[in-house]
Amino acid sequence: MREFIVEADGGSRGNPGPAGYGSVVIDAATGQTLAEVAEYIGVATNNVAEYRGLLAGLRTAHELDPTATVHVRMDSKLVIEQMSGRWKIKHPDMKPLAFAASKVFPAPQVTYEWIPREQNKHADRLANEAMDAGKRGERWSASASTAELEAADARAARAAAQTVPSVPAAGAKTEADVRAARTVAAPSTGWGPADMGAPATFVLLRHGETPLTPQKRFSGSGGTDPSLSDVGREQAERVGAALARRGTVQAVVASPLARTRETAGIVAAHLGLDVTVDDGLRETDFGAWEGLTFGEVRERYADDLGAWLADPEARPTGDGESFAATATRIAATRDKLVAAYAGRTVLLVSHVTPIKTFVRLALGAPPESLFRMELSAASLSAVAYYADGNASVRLFNDTSHLRP
Repeated sequence: MREFIVEADGGSRGNPGPAGYGSVVIDAATGQTLAEVAEYIGVATNNVAEYRGLLAGLRTAHELDPTATVHVRMDSKLVIEQMSGRWKIKHPDMKPLAFAASKVFPAPQVTYEWIPREQNKHADRLANEAMDAGKRGERWSASASTAELEAADARAARAAAQTVPSVPAAGAKTEADVRAARTVAAPSTGWGPADMGAPATFVLLRHGETPLTPQKRFSGSGGTDPSLSDVGREQAERVGAALARRGTVQAVVASPLARTRETAGIVAAHLGLDVTVDDGLRETDFGAWEGLTFGEVRERYADDLGAWLADPEARPTGDGESFAATATRIAATRDKLVAAYAGRTVLLVSHVTPIKTFVRLALGAPPESLFRMELSAASLSAVAYYADGNASVRLFNDTSHLRP
């Protein structure tokens, strides 16, 4: 069962006066921000704004996963004590808000904790951004918000002042791991809409090295189907350890070829997950070019190679698969997986051409862009897909996890 942290706050400039709230939903396992909400609510009291922030945060968490457990953290002693049942709710403006908040999740799934104001900077900043937007006659926009960055800076400053640097224990999450997890799984880092909910996030892993990889030979779905080399297995172990520390992956799907299934199996063992095989993730069939280097293909099939480089509809010699056909297959696989894994982070273990195609389609780039991307063995890339069909490329060809 997933666990969320909801941090919420509200404020009023006048009490009562122009008021707003802010809420943030955080993945308790990784510390990553999953969603932010904020709104200017007109003239209200501080307490009403705080309750509105609580209600918005709980509803946002429920949209992400109604089965999750939720730990609410607020700097309002009043709200925390009343929602915990220790203090009575007497004010008529707050009773309906408290009742609505209590009905979002079943009571056993929600716990409450009071925190000092300095530990609630993220939600506080969101509330102030909402009030500032209201003063300008505008609505708060997630794309213009700096609340998460400012909160992260504040946490880093507190950590630097209060802790002594140390070597992390084996398996412990480092700051780099948390930053990497946030980069991959954060719900909105660009100019996208603020109300699309959590996206389906595909972490795209190219398989580890095979004996053909260092020789840069064509190795598609129509060749000898090589297994991983010793180097490739070590790369897969490193990927698995890194992803286990980050803690964001919730499912693993792999191409049916031997090198991807082996890579996926090693990584999944670190994550405690099963592997699902999807034929749509297989590599392009390179026909008669399988097992040859680029130079060997140029020597033997110069005309076919020239056509292939110039036209995405062209097939490799021997009735191989064109890039256009691969793109059609990947688009259909993408749509199926987005529907199946909405709001979740999924590791897709695949190959050079499919992963480049995922990225190309997400960017709306032309087919020739495939020749302008470098994709290393055991590298990680990531693309998030929103409910409105838009996509956001989060990461490309990251190999930092392979360094000793």
